[in-house]
Amino acid sequence: MWIVDLLNNVIENNYTKNDIVQMPPLALAWIGDAVFEVFIREKLICDGGRNVKQLHRGAISFVKAEAQCKIVRELDEYFTEEEKGVIRRGRNVAPHTVPKNASITDYRYATGFETLIGYLYFMKETERLAFVFNKAYEIISNMKE
Repeated sequence: MWIVDLLNNVIENNYTKNDIVQMPPLALAWIGDAVFEVFIREKLICDGGRNVKQLHRGAISFVKAEAQCKIVRELDEYFTEEEKGVIRRGRNVAPHTVPKNASITDYRYATGFETLIGYLYFMKETERLAFVFNKAYEIISNMKE
């Protein structure tokens, strides 16, 4: 999977687990948002997408707060206690703004999801990221049908 290669070959951080645990949740969410967006964009292209307008609309359906909230709720049983704690940290950060098309609950869960992605990214948990990404893609793909 491309993300595994990316993490193994490009990312050379020297963060300790303690460094990562102490990062602000919104910083983890910020990087997590970008990492998840790249995964979704590549997956949509690999699935045959060629029209940029359709690709953009498809990507939005995966990265919007409502979809990420659904991902967190449906994957809850798969998350470890540590991962649930990371999600909770991200979810409990008081948002400065909320997108007009998202409920505050969905937005908080989405922030928790993105925090988890950022955490796994910095921890170089490539297999776990691949699992979460593929499950997330499956959940939202099924939601759209």
